[in-house]
Amino acid sequence: MDNKHFLTKIFIEQNFKKEELETILQQYQRIEFAKNDYLIEEGTTANFYYFLESGFARSYAIDLEGNDISTKFFSSTDIVIDWHSYFLRTKCRENIQAVTACVAWKINFDDFMKLFKIEAFRDVGRTRLVNNYFELKTHSVSVIADPAKDRYLNLIKDKPDIVHNVPLKQIATYLGITDTSLSRIRKEITDNR
Repeated sequence: MDNKHFLTKIFIEQNFKKEELETILQQYQRIEFAKNDYLIEEGTTANFYYFLESGFARSYAIDLEGNDISTKFFSSTDIVIDWHSYFLRTKCRENIQAVTACVAWKINFDDFMKLFKIEAFRDVGRTRLVNNYFELKTHSVSVIADPAKDRYLNLIKDKPDIVHNVPLKQIATYLGITDTSLSRIRKEITDNR
């Protein structure tokens, strides 16, 4: 049996009863991804969601000019999911790809739905969904209303591990700027220290 210490740590904080926790943990399987492996591919229906134990991943979409644009980054303890595809059983419009080697814990859709009979599990899921929505909404408004330097500084503050482990080109597309602009911003920040 896989060592589920990582998952136990995540779920133990939620005050599940012992038998509920055991039921939940039984549904997850450990999986490893090499750098550049796809966790979810555009055009497929997401049948798994993952708790990321280690490593970094990103979601991205291809724009009308054929450029890949990062839409979200994932790091340890994040849920890696295409919410729309997973819950509505529709085709993904984005790819989710490992930026580094990753270790994750996956659960398929049918097993996830079985866990919904556990009230505390539903509550945890609802909270994570709402938090994800707020993060997405905050980022969307920030790309429109905040200067690029502020967007970068907020990323450093909120997710410093992303800045140190993800290629600058991917970070730049996430921030809605060119990699040249990002380099200029980084130099300006360094020069002002």
